Amino acid sequence: MANTTKNSGAPWVTVGVSGGVAAYKAAELVRALQQLGADVHVVMTRAAQEFVQPLTFSSLTGHRTITSMWGGWGEESSSPTGLDESGMIEHISEAGGADALVIAPATAHVIAKIAHGLADDFLSTMVLATTAPLIVAPAMNVNMWNNPATQANIALLRKRGVTIVEPGSGYLACGMTGAGRLASIDAIAQTVMRVLSPAAHAEKKDLAGETVLITAGGTREAIDPVRYIGNRSSGKMGYALAEAARQRGAEVILVSAATALDPPAGCTFFSVTSAEQMRRAVMAHLPQATVVIGAAAVADFRLATVGTEKLRRNGALHLELEPTEDIVRGVVEARGAGTLVVAFAAEMDDDIEHARKKMQAKGADAIVLNDVSRAGIGFDSERNAASFITAEQAIEIPEMTKREMAEKILDEVLALRAASIESAS
Repeated sequence: MANTTKNSGAPWVTVGVSGGVAAYKAAELVRALQQLGADVHVVMTRAAQEFVQPLTFSSLTGHRTITSMWGGWGEESSSPTGLDESGMIEHISEAGGADALVIAPATAHVIAKIAHGLADDFLSTMVLATTAPLIVAPAMNVNMWNNPATQANIALLRKRGVTIVEPGSGYLACGMTGAGRLASIDAIAQTVMRVLSPAAHAEKKDLAGETVLITAGGTREAIDPVRYIGNRSSGKMGYALAEAARQRGAEVILVSAATALDPPAGCTFFSVTSAEQMRRAVMAHLPQATVVIGAAAVADFRLATVGTEKLRRNGALHLELEPTEDIVRGVVEARGAGTLVVAFAAEMDDDIEHARKKMQAKGADAIVLNDVSRAGIGFDSERNAASFITAEQAIEIPEMTKREMAEKILDEVLALRAASIESAS
């Protein structure tokens, strides 16, 4: 598989993978970029191969994964001559073919090398040889990230026009907590596409002045101290909405049940577990909100009585459930003038009229209907399809990435805002 073959019409994005624990996430980045229309190639440092095998990326991209200037590190290594299949110097041909180079994860060592112009492997040599835009997504220990040397190197790269995708904060692989986690895959992929096509991916600021309160994730209702009733929600849709709204200029408050996701940068974040905890957090911050989007999968029922000790397996067990409070309905009843409310409905069919009746019962301005019975979309997927339903219309949103769908939903929220202003005037 030749690495210099370019798919016609698709932007060539080279992903540089360096040796950090987050190297496995580069496979997700490859897929995300492909879904956005990119022809992805991969270059790995020697340390990166200690975490992920080159064959993983070759299988995903259809291109040979470059691992060395000269070869000698396994079946996926480059030509021992340093030339590609057309006889050109490989790091020059790769550098010349790429429309963008993104390094994710970028370790402190790799950042230091490219900041100071060192070129002792394929990736760092390609950085010097390419004229394509460079995007760097750091990932490292919090102390390494905060070290003055690393921060000076980051500042130097920014001064040269390198795009830095800021790391997130949270629990790190080393056991510490703080800044240094690799940014979300969606954030990195969208940044790459924005750099490739600034006009098509220009950041809108059309939500400036809005405060968007978003719920995400699936709530958990305790059975006893160790068990709970839950659902399959990954939180990806709500987090995509939060990230998109923030990039479009809104102040974002994200109230999230348990997920495996990093909170989007720049959002005010609150972590909750149960439906009641989510309701309290939402109501506490409702006075600040001008838009509320209820994307969370909130439990409809909870245990009437929660066991104080672990329940033992002694035959059949019957659980008495009681309904939880409807958070969206409570928001509608307590909202201030002009606050828009958008609900979500995860259903096993595409019954628009049923969803509209649910919207009217809650008093929401709109409802997003997801048919979660369809394979490959919805719960725990990177993709989704939906209908954005109001009292007057149902707008179909065809299958796309959840990040793309977030933009479509926010476009419709803005249309609702324009309509509300017009009707008030």
